[in-house]
Amino acid sequence: MPIKPGRLGIGIIGAGKVGAVLGAALRGAGHAVVGVSAVSEASLERAELLLPGVPVLAVEDIVERSELVLLAVPDDALADLVTGLAATGAWQAGQLVAHTSGRFGTGVLAPVKAAGGIVLALHPAMTFTGMSLDLARLSDCCFGVTADPAMLPIAQALVVEMGAEPVVIAEADRVLYHASLAHSANHMVTLVAQAAQILADIGVESTSQVLGPLLRAALENALTSGESALTGPVARGDAGTVRAHAAALREYTLDTSSSDVLDAYLAMSASTAARAAKRRMLSAEAYLGIQAALRNDDEPGSVDPVT
Repeated sequence: MPIKPGRLGIGIIGAGKVGAVLGAALRGAGHAVVGVSAVSEASLERAELLLPGVPVLAVEDIVERSELVLLAVPDDALADLVTGLAATGAWQAGQLVAHTSGRFGTGVLAPVKAAGGIVLALHPAMTFTGMSLDLARLSDCCFGVTADPAMLPIAQALVVEMGAEPVVIAEADRVLYHASLAHSANHMVTLVAQAAQILADIGVESTSQVLGPLLRAALENALTSGESALTGPVARGDAGTVRAHAAALREYTLDTSSSDVLDAYLAMSASTAARAAKRRMLSAEAYLGIQAALRNDDEPGSVDPVT
């Protein structure tokens, strides 16, 4: 089933940051967006900005009018929405239905498939602002796509039409796929915020100026070279520095009455040390020294994590 620009009438359920942008991208590829659902004031404004002239309709009306329904709703709302529409007989045979959830594959769309629909999972692996600048960023974006083998070319074609790159994810691997993305992107934001907080608390005014070059270089090196790019006191086995860091952060915790920075530092340092030891970047002795420094022990322990 080849997909050509202008051939599909597309309905967008959920004019959040993702739905409105993807709707605009598909419209830009030549498809006709026949309707969009929006409830909040922010969603209505976003729909007007990114999908001008597209009518705001009830969900049932969108499903009735659309050849492709794009479900861009929160993960926890997806299953109830799909089953609720199935209970009313809304889904149509031959209708394309895609969702944008990273967590789910096509199994969550089983009621659509039972009604004769064609089900696709299209998850963009990027963060969205909900503004037009996201459209340009799609060209650097990958989508995790899942579909039955015969329908996979449809999913891939839609992603390519939006200017992005499809990456096939097996149904059974969707949760791990999404966990990987959340662990990297979401926790990176937390780590940057914690680092900026410490700098601000010691009087640094332009935290982004201090952190920006360091973090951009670290990310680029990590993406290019993987763990070979790892540097710093943990990777060097510099237990004295790690011990000093941990002690300073324990004192900082007492001053701020907040332990999240210390907890994150200890957890990430332990994980970094374990991975460095498994790659033989750290000797067993150096690894045990890092462990002891993180625990604030006087003597290294006897844990052997390398095997």
